[in-house]
Amino acid sequence: MQHSQTHLRSRPISAGHLRAFEAVARHLNFRAAAEEMALTQSAVSRQIQSLEEEVGVSLFLRHTRAVELTSAGAQLLLAVQQSLPRIDGAVRQIRQSAGRKSVSLTTFASFASMWLIPRLEAFQRDNPEIDIRIDATDTALDMDLADIDIALRYGPGDSMPAGAVRLFGETLTPVASPWLIKSNPAIKEPADIARFALIEAGDAHRTHLEWLTWRRWFEVNGLHRTQPKRWLYFNYAYQMVQAALTGQGLVLARSSLIAESLANGDLVEVLPHHRMDSPMAYWLIVGPRNAQRPEIRDFCDWLQSQAAVTRETISEVPDPDTVDQLD
Repeated sequence: MQHSQTHLRSRPISAGHLRAFEAVARHLNFRAAAEEMALTQSAVSRQIQSLEEEVGVSLFLRHTRAVELTSAGAQLLLAVQQSLPRIDGAVRQIRQSAGRKSVSLTTFASFASMWLIPRLEAFQRDNPEIDIRIDATDTALDMDLADIDIALRYGPGDSMPAGAVRLFGETLTPVASPWLIKSNPAIKEPADIARFALIEAGDAHRTHLEWLTWRRWFEVNGLHRTQPKRWLYFNYAYQMVQAALTGQGLVLARSSLIAESLANGDLVEVLPHHRMDSPMAYWLIVGPRNAQRPEIRDFCDWLQSQAAVTRETISEVPDPDTVDQLD
């Protein structure tokens, strides 16, 4: 019994045809797509024809020696390129984690490098049965779509979703390596900072992070036109701190990320009475479908215990009105 055309086009698309479509769209060549998929060219062509029949429109314009996407094909390709990697990633994680406990989290690269990873060995030692996967990216992932259990994010409280747990805040303070300070005349007041190279994020003035800049610190201290010996720009906070650790200049550092470096003497505050408050804080966000898994709760409890140590180290008294507790 034949289906009507209307009924045919209302059915869900066959997932098997989408991989052939993606390969042809990427190569814009049926032969190359067939070689990649270890199929015959005619088999790939039949899959594309079947997909076009299911969709109800042409997805490719076929020329003598090449093909090109139609506008409908380009629209479908965008969705396929977003969906197939997510499906493959989820299947890969399921296969790898079958029968195992795991925690997947996303956070930005500097926080992962400077705060999370140095502490992670302690959790792994106490919880050897839990696998950890960290996606260090400065792009905020959609936790409803990505294969992520936990997000550690940075921003003001009013930008965080309901249920976000405040881990700790921060102040900004000028720091340098001890030997750089010892090899130069003493820094006694803010104006003395200008004798040194200053390290800064190259894009801070073009983003929402302008309060992290030396310019703002100079303005707060009444030095509106001050220019340093030279500037040294980097993309990430951990790069800036690494440059300061090697004596290449002074950095206006986030106290919560350098607390251990200050405690062990690798970095020193050059003007401890001229710290600058920041409106930013670090937050823990748990995906709603994952919050009750025992390994997620254990990891969140551990994160909050580590955050309490950081608050103590930077002498922060948390505001009880901003600190939620996981149920």
